[in-house]
Amino acid sequence: MIKYLRLLLLPFSALYGIVVLIRNGLYDTGIFKSVRFEIPVICVGNLVVGGSGKTPVTEYLVSLLSNKRIAILSRGYGRNTNGFIIADQTATAETIGDEPMQFYTKFPEVTVAVCEDRVRGIGLLKADHDLIILDDAFQHRAVKPGFSILLFEYHKLLGWQFLLPAGNLREPFWGYKRANALLVTKAPLETTPGQRLQCGRKFDNEAKENLFFSGLVYGQLINLQSSAAKPLQDISAGTAIFLLTGIANPGPLVAYLGQYSQKVHHYNYSDHYNFKPQDIKRLISMFNQDTSADKLIITTEKDAQRLRSTVLKELLLNLPVFYLPVKIALDHEDKATFDQKILNYVSGTSRDR
Repeated sequence: MIKYLRLLLLPFSALYGIVVLIRNGLYDTGIFKSVRFEIPVICVGNLVVGGSGKTPVTEYLVSLLSNKRIAILSRGYGRNTNGFIIADQTATAETIGDEPMQFYTKFPEVTVAVCEDRVRGIGLLKADHDLIILDDAFQHRAVKPGFSILLFEYHKLLGWQFLLPAGNLREPFWGYKRANALLVTKAPLETTPGQRLQCGRKFDNEAKENLFFSGLVYGQLINLQSSAAKPLQDISAGTAIFLLTGIANPGPLVAYLGQYSQKVHHYNYSDHYNFKPQDIKRLISMFNQDTSADKLIITTEKDAQRLRSTVLKELLLNLPVFYLPVKIALDHEDKATFDQKILNYVSGTSRDR
């Protein structure tokens, strides 16, 4: 059914593609202004709607460049506010968005800001920082970043992809040529030459020189209330896991938890979904009805930001609720080269240029 629906939407994808081509052409020719800043600006983005691992990549950059005064600038998708906001102790997922809230919670030494207008946002941040990381801004052509990292989810890269609305592409695939580095995410942790060759065929020879591979590495479970850590190895095959997600692609997480437990009950919502009390009450009801000797509720680190609202946190009080952090790990063949490209760009870019 979905296949035929996609076919019906292809004419609309063609119209959408024409609009995107015209827009990009206006920026490429300079008719629409694209602002470049003297401060190092790194853009992390993708070509598709939905998650390709931008949040773990942004966190990787923060760790790599920890000796710099860093600002992360995001649109703040899903927030109920507008305009430029710098995260502080009053910030919540509702006021700045779940991903910026995760950055703010995880990196107190980093400035986290949100603004729909990235040009304005950079202008307000540049004086007090050495570096700005733009989260999900590859299609925000009003800014011309000094360095763009474009992400491609491994399994999606190997399949057919169509423009919106028939598919998930925000722009034609050849938009990758604007990027300085192409990073395949959610790949096997040790890619084979054959797998690398298969992905490389999607790009021209020049781009292949800047193609890198990474996989996901999950950490220990963290208790939502107490922040105490719990090793995944403590989970037995008979443990009932009630998995709550509101992310674009929970597939890898479901598969990963399936390695530990044979009883994973998945409650899946759309990306950035604003969990409502009735959703949580339904989850708790199913949790209480389960007769398993061992059981727990697991969510993602991003979803945990939305569960920290006063109402939802009280509903989950005294329940074993954990979130599972995730990081990216660069393929051993690629890490040194990828890191050096980033470090060279930042060190070679100064306000005087």
